[in-house]
Amino acid sequence: MFSAKHYPLTPIIHEWVTNIIKKKGSLSAAIEKHASPINILCKDSFENNINLYNTVFEHHGIKSKIYFARKANKSILFPITSHKTGNGVDTASYNEVNQCLEAGIPSSAIVCTAAVKNRKLLELLVENKIEVVLDNEDEIDLLEKIGNEMDREIDVIVRLCGFKKNGKNLPSRFGFQLEEAYQLISLRMGKNKSLKKFKFKGLHFHLNGYDIEERAYALFQSYLLIERLKNVGIQTQSLDMGGGILMNYLADENEWQAFKMNLKRAIRNEIPPITYGNDGLGMLVHKDEVIGNMNVYPYFNTINKDLLLNEILNFQFRDQSLGALLSPLNTEIRMEPGRSLLDQCGITVAKVAFRKYDTQGNLLIGLEMNRTQLRSSSADFLLDPIHIREEHALEKAEEVFGYLVGAYCLEQELILKRKLLFSYIPQVGDLFVFVNTAGYMMHFYESEAHQFDLAKNLVYDSVSNTLS
Repeated sequence: MFSAKHYPLTPIIHEWVTNIIKKKGSLSAAIEKHASPINILCKDSFENNINLYNTVFEHHGIKSKIYFARKANKSILFPITSHKTGNGVDTASYNEVNQCLEAGIPSSAIVCTAAVKNRKLLELLVENKIEVVLDNEDEIDLLEKIGNEMDREIDVIVRLCGFKKNGKNLPSRFGFQLEEAYQLISLRMGKNKSLKKFKFKGLHFHLNGYDIEERAYALFQSYLLIERLKNVGIQTQSLDMGGGILMNYLADENEWQAFKMNLKRAIRNEIPPITYGNDGLGMLVHKDEVIGNMNVYPYFNTINKDLLLNEILNFQFRDQSLGALLSPLNTEIRMEPGRSLLDQCGITVAKVAFRKYDTQGNLLIGLEMNRTQLRSSSADFLLDPIHIREEHALEKAEEVFGYLVGAYCLEQELILKRKLLFSYIPQVGDLFVFVNTAGYMMHFYESEAHQFDLAKNLVYDSVSNTLS
């Protein structure tokens, strides 16, 4: 038999997180007051991340504006903070728009990119003169009808698709093909426009994935469309490149590579399982060969955030960088980051409820939370949690493998699918801290099955070192 081995994935931990972990009493008191789990948010890193992006745009001489993708986190803290820094908010639903308005965020700082825009949402946008990103003809028909009924002019942005890289289409289910967009804007929103209430303001696109070259090609082809529209007398005031900017979660690339390699070895039964049930996280073994890829976020990235944006703007077309091409356009270049703006902006804390062994002899640590409170579209959240022991715990250090499980009555109710190595056997009442969860992890799939309450969101003030 093979001996078990741990393959750590050590997260980058911000100073504010280190400070609050030292306040064990405050965390325990917050859990006692609000129940487990709790989410703790901090805006300091958010402001810094916005500044990183704006600094890159300034370096390239580009007029810019950052729109925080509200869907990445439910807290109104971040939209308010984005507005206070002179930037905006990308919204995707009636409630997201309405909450921003009620929080005092002006219409000029809001854009709506919702995939489905019904009458109720569109009426709210028109009434408040909020920019609408158009995606399809049915949306145009309904919006035109509402504009005529309300007798209001509507600021519209046209969403693009159909970009090509090396002759191949970049697939998307959203937006208008480039030629369709040109015809729509020039013939129906131009000088002799048939869409009388529409006021063309700009272009928008969002690409799936994180490919730098694909983003560069899409920006360049959007630039060509802007030039083409300019030739028929139509000015494009904004060009939005969407989100999907990579960030980095992990402190050590070697750990990331080792985990990926050994997960493949595990599902080939070359080493003991390192995930519950030997889950390949999207990979399978067929005829002794590993097929497929891990269905997880790429947790380690050397080129990330501002460095990645700079790579895009440095990409060369016509013997010039994209930045040099975009700079003289007098068009505001926008982006809509979600996850990367929330880098180091939040943690999730949960309390240990029980310990037990399953039928396979695996140690299970039950937490007072459920898996939807730490879940996005990834197959797993691949960061080691921080174990905070009760102050009175006097047990000797004893390394033990185990898994963190949650409160839903499902066999697959794993908080993390990875096998973890604990330096001490977790005790009832201990806390686990999951780091860097603000972006998509704590809220995106959160549900109230079993009628469990949603996690309480608290804010950490780094100046006063307090929670509220």
